[in-house]
Parts: sequence; structure tokens; C-alpha cells
Amino acid sequence: MKTAFVFPGQGAQYIGMGTDFIAQDTELAQTLKDFDREHGTGLWSIIHDGPEEALKETRFTQPAILLHSIAAYSALRCELDLTPDFMAGHSLGEFSALTASGVLSLKDALHIVHKRGEFMIKANAGTPFAMAAILGLTSAEVTELCREAESAGLVRAVNFNTPVQTVISGSQSGVETASELAKAKGAKRVIPLVVGGPFHTPLIEAASQWLKSEMEQFSFGTAAIPIVSNLDALPATDGDVIRSKLVQQIISPVRWVDSIDYMQSQGVKRYVEFGPQKVLSGMIKNIDKEAEVLNVDKWDDIAAVKAALLP
Repeated sequence: MKTAFVFPGQGAQYIGMGTDFIAQDTELAQTLKDFDREHGTGLWSIIHDGPEEALKETRFTQPAILLHSIAAYSALRCELDLTPDFMAGHSLGEFSALTASGVLSLKDALHIVHKRGEFMIKANAGTPFAMAAILGLTSAEVTELCREAESAGLVRAVNFNTPVQTVISGSQSGVETASELAKAKGAKRVIPLVVGGPFHTPLIEAASQWLKSEMEQFSFGTAAIPIVSNLDALPATDGDVIRSKLVQQIISPVRWVDSIDYMQSQGVKRYVEFGPQKVLSGMIKNIDKEAEVLNVDKWDDIAAVKAALLP
């Protein structure tokens, strides 16, 4: 059975996530201490004790989720030598996939996503913005209603999460207008999202250029496992190609449905999600109902996942 390892993005975080893994991995704990000392973040304290508002700040959320994902991945790999056929991550999670596949060191990845979070907020400072999840309409319907709402302000369909769940992002007026249109067209729910910026839109174009300059300081190796990109839902292994895609990813839609469809077309029937909660697991089951989906969130998950993966 072909297998893919997948990694969640922002929004899955919770207080205490990953602490059971970190407590049992001295190397990982030291990496976190070094990160805190270098960046003056106090990330360990925020992960362990909160407050929740601090953990929700993009500059903290992104390294926290990446750290948890890699901690969970490393813990399973210590118990089971399984090489997946593909890796993929949702937005931020793509950096977790790159770390797991050997393109970036954990130290470098933590630095990059911390700066990525800062850039994504700074790029839109002072401009009213919003994001919302539209449930119950097709991606084509959401894309079209965003076009209809453009006269009120920039708004784009940016996260194609499932066939009937699409996130929109952009100016506050554009998102509000699109949200009302979605309700009028029969959306089951329209859920405003608490975010720090109009992510994956041209409104944060500056962030992509800042990230490009930042990433040029680091070495991107060749991926040991093909990474299916959010940008085009196609696999890549070359470090320079991957880096180029990441520059565009920050202002482009996350093509998660297409990514799962691609892996399914290549024979993938089993997915293992590494990181907080089961957000991607739910999305995958809504895209491919026949898929086997496993999740490693806590240390206690290791035994069950190991048993499921053993031949």
C-alpha cells in the first residue's frame, strides 16, 4: 500500500501540544532552547503554559506547529522504519514536510517559519482584512462569488481544503461581501477566521519578497521523498525548485484537494498525519473516502499507529 506523510498548518495549535515528545527527546529540547535564546521568543513557555492568545500569534504558531510535527514524526521513525512514497503539508505544514524529507535542518526551518510569520503580519500592517471558511459550496462556486465580490474589495479563494470547504481571504470589505453572497447562494455555514493577515493573497506580496531574501541565506537540499507542493499539487525534490515554489506559495492558493487527488492518482491509499489534532485527517477523508488515515498527535498515538503500519 502506498503511503503519504502529511503535516498540518496554522489553526491546529493548542496549549501543551508536543510537550510529551519534547520531554523524552533531549536533542529536540535543546533545539528549542537554542531557538528561544537566538530569537528571544520564549516559545517553550508559550507552548507549555500559554496564554492561548500568544500561541495564536503567527510568529509563534508557525514554529510551534512545525516543532510538534517533527517531534511526532521523529518519535514514530524511532519505532518504525517506514519510508513513505510522498510527503505534503498544508501551507506552513509544507515546511514540516521539507524538514522531515531532509531539505532543511530543523534549526533552519524553525528560523525560516518564525520569520515567515513575522513577514505575513508585517506585510499587511494597517489594512483591514478578513478570512472566512465557506462550507457547502463547491470550489468553483466560491471562486465565482469571489469574482462577483471583487468590486467591494480584493477577495480570493485561497485554501481548497475539501470539495465543499474553501477558505476565502482578502480585504475586509471584499470578504464580507463574498460571505453574504455565499449565504445567498446556499452555503451551509460561513465561518469567520481569527487570523493575523489576508494570507495567500497578493495583499501580502511584500512578505513573499522578504521570505525570498531570507531563504536565500539557507541551504535547501534534495528531498529524500518527493514533496507535493501546495502551489501546483505536483511533486518536487530539487531544493532550488522547492524554494522558488515556497516564495509563490505565500501569496497563492493552497491546492490541498488537488494535492490529495494527485497522490491518489499515484496509488496512495494511506496517509499518516504528524502534528496537533486531526485537521488534515478530516479533510483527507472528505476528499478520498476510501483512504486509510492515521494520526500522530501525542506520544500515546505511537503504539496504535505502529501496529496499523506493521505488515
